[in-house]
Amino acid sequence: MGKFKMETETKPKEAEPLCEDAEKVDTETTSYTDTGDATTQDSSISNGDDADGEQEMVDLKIIWNKNKYDLKIPVDNTGAQLKERIHSLTGLPPAMQKVMYKGLLPEDKTLREIKITNGAKIMVVGSTINDVLAVNTPKEAVQQEVKAEENKKEPLCSQKQHRKVLDKGKPDDIMPSIKGTKERLPTVPLSGMFNKSGGKVRLTFKLEQDQLWIGTKERTEKVPMGSIKNVVSEPIEGHEDYHMMAFQLGPTEASQYWVYWVPVQFVDAIKDTVLGKWQYF
Repeated sequence: MGKFKMETETKPKEAEPLCEDAEKVDTETTSYTDTGDATTQDSSISNGDDADGEQEMVDLKIIWNKNKYDLKIPVDNTGAQLKERIHSLTGLPPAMQKVMYKGLLPEDKTLREIKITNGAKIMVVGSTINDVLAVNTPKEAVQQEVKAEENKKEPLCSQKQHRKVLDKGKPDDIMPSIKGTKERLPTVPLSGMFNKSGGKVRLTFKLEQDQLWIGTKERTEKVPMGSIKNVVSEPIEGHEDYHMMAFQLGPTEASQYWVYWVPVQFVDAIKDTVLGKWQYF
């Protein structure tokens, strides 16, 4: 009887494995937690990658208004997307940008298609809206005043100084004209024209430098477009598909540089480019 009682009293000791189970549960919990932490950490690392990081990137140098900006962008982005990134860098709206890389950069092609590579320099020309309002409004007012004065005067073609050039006839290498159309400036210089001395002259529009190059046999004059006060033109009588045109390089009409036999389809583009409206094309 005493033996039975002793076995009964010692029986509860069989519950001790519960501690081992508890330790096992703790171990499993710890293991699960560690695994969970690892999983969370891996997820965090994965989510930290930008979408751009999975694409082939290209490093560019953006140059605008004498400032340089470094830009890293996917090589399969389009020219339009590049303009958006330039907007975020400079504050210059895409519609006001003229982006140059070996000529005018097309908006619908990718940087890969344009063959832009690491380290490429992208020239940006353009003015903010405030700059345009500050600069163009006075020029437009001047242009209107000049036009009003021109209406009071005799036709330019009839004036002696112009007549002596026009009477020489057309230049032998004159560019073709297309009456009734308006075209953008070509990528090559405009040539086949005379200056007031009757010498050959060519006009090169360096948009990336914001300059107009006036070239003759003797020299090339590089004129900042912002310094040109006004541009006037008039059809040549009897040859209305060509114009005579003057660039006012100083404060008065005495500083006008005259060019003769400008093809009519480029007249508006020349005026808009020089007077700062070209970025609206």
